[in-house]
Amino acid sequence: MNSRNWIYAWLMLLPAFVFLIAFTHLPAVTTLIDSFFTTAKGRRPAVFTGLGNYQKMLEDPIFVKAMVNSAIYAAITIPASIALSLAMALLVHRSFRGVSLVRMAFFTPTVLPLIAVANIWLFFYAPGFGLIDQIRLTFGLPSANYVGQPDTALYSVAAVTIWKEAGFFMIFFLAALQTIPLSLREAAAIEGCSRWTFFRRVTLPLIMPTTLFVSVNAVINAFRLVDHVFVMTKGGPDSATMLLLYYIFETGFRFWDTAYAAALTVVLIAILSVVGIGQFFLADRRVHYK
Repeated sequence: MNSRNWIYAWLMLLPAFVFLIAFTHLPAVTTLIDSFFTTAKGRRPAVFTGLGNYQKMLEDPIFVKAMVNSAIYAAITIPASIALSLAMALLVHRSFRGVSLVRMAFFTPTVLPLIAVANIWLFFYAPGFGLIDQIRLTFGLPSANYVGQPDTALYSVAAVTIWKEAGFFMIFFLAALQTIPLSLREAAAIEGCSRWTFFRRVTLPLIMPTTLFVSVNAVINAFRLVDHVFVMTKGGPDSATMLLLYYIFETGFRFWDTAYAAALTVVLIAILSVVGIGQFFLADRRVHYK
């Protein structure tokens, strides 16, 4: 490749590099730097505080609550959304009458805005006249306020995420299932292999690259999606649904403590980086790309 082609190549890549640096790397570096300072307010400039903001986290009960809630929320939504999406993909991978309609029904929650999904589920959860309460009353069970009670609020919010995410992940699993050669299924049928054995010995290993991709996205979404928290609970009741990203928003934009919010953001990025890298290293031996 001559020098002119190199110049053309770099010129084509330049806009992407500019946007990547301006909107990803530069804000990340700025956030890391701001986390070591206090928040500038009015004429009072920011003062270097070192690890002061990080020390403050250890003494902040809301931060501890947000971390615990985020861990529980992730532990529920990640495996549940992956398992449900895989089950849905296995179901619609077969050929039967109305399979296109079923696929569309499974995928429909994905195309809905999360704000709209949250409002739909608020109606489902509404005590007294909501869909879930109407079903409970039919069986003689008492009314329940799912998002208004600390014991059930977080699980109610997690259910919305699972319902929203499962259809999206199903598309990837369905695409992976369609790449499995039909000859393997025919050979397994001739050998008398059961469906469970074929799934465990053949299907699951062959779709591991997709499973890894979906799991990484599920982890990111578990910490990134908080729109439904804004609509449904606003972190309540009694911080029962206070997730880390929502706490960052409240700290930075409601209480205007941008330095502390920057430190919280650094912690969030560090958690996602460690978990993401750990997923790749732990799953690498079980992933077959060919």
